[in-house]
Amino acid sequence: MHSKQLTLISHHLCPYVQRASIVLPEKGATFDRRYIDLAEKPDWFLRISPLGKVPLLAVPRGRADAILFESAAICEYLEETLAGAPLHPADPLVRARHRGWMEFGSSVLADLWVYETTKDAAQFDLKRQGLAAKFATLEQELGEGPYFAGTRFTMVDAVFAPVFRYFELFETLFESGIFDGLARVNAWRQALSERPSVIAAVTPDYRDRLLEFLHKHDAHLLARSRIAA
Repeated sequence: MHSKQLTLISHHLCPYVQRASIVLPEKGATFDRRYIDLAEKPDWFLRISPLGKVPLLAVPRGRADAILFESAAICEYLEETLAGAPLHPADPLVRARHRGWMEFGSSVLADLWVYETTKDAAQFDLKRQGLAAKFATLEQELGEGPYFAGTRFTMVDAVFAPVFRYFELFETLFESGIFDGLARVNAWRQALSERPSVIAAVTPDYRDRLLEFLHKHDAHLLARSRIAA
């Protein structure tokens, strides 16, 4: 493909796409988005995506774009090449710790996938407990905020903003108790939800699309919602 500017190949619900969607404006980039249906991946997408996954970032380069894949690689490229405010700490030790917490965020997403798609009540409760434990661990790491590292927005925030966005819907369906007593995590959730880059990372119909996704998977989360009602 050939683009005139950075183009993010996206899916409406993918949290890894959201990471790149957040980092791009945080670094001051102008970019296009191109959405695909992962259930019916177009041939042009399969030709340029080594893993058949989103996000991809098409970088204009001569007669053909250079294609970057994997959100971590995309975000690191943007950090290294764009002139916006740094999203990684300057200190190598602190930067390494931040990268560790980014991986922690990916482990939370793995738990969330099961939490939102499982039909099994026991598995649902097991993941709910696991998520609560991980957010309790984060509570001990956070400082005064409003963001992960204080007043400065970082890559860790870009990783966790899509995580917390799920719960904007999930917690209206079922009061899970996952965030009970986690004052710092809840303040962080709120601060991220108000960040312009986070708001703009999804389309206005995100909530409806996510609810449709839950119905498609006949998720136990919906059954728990009906029980609570």
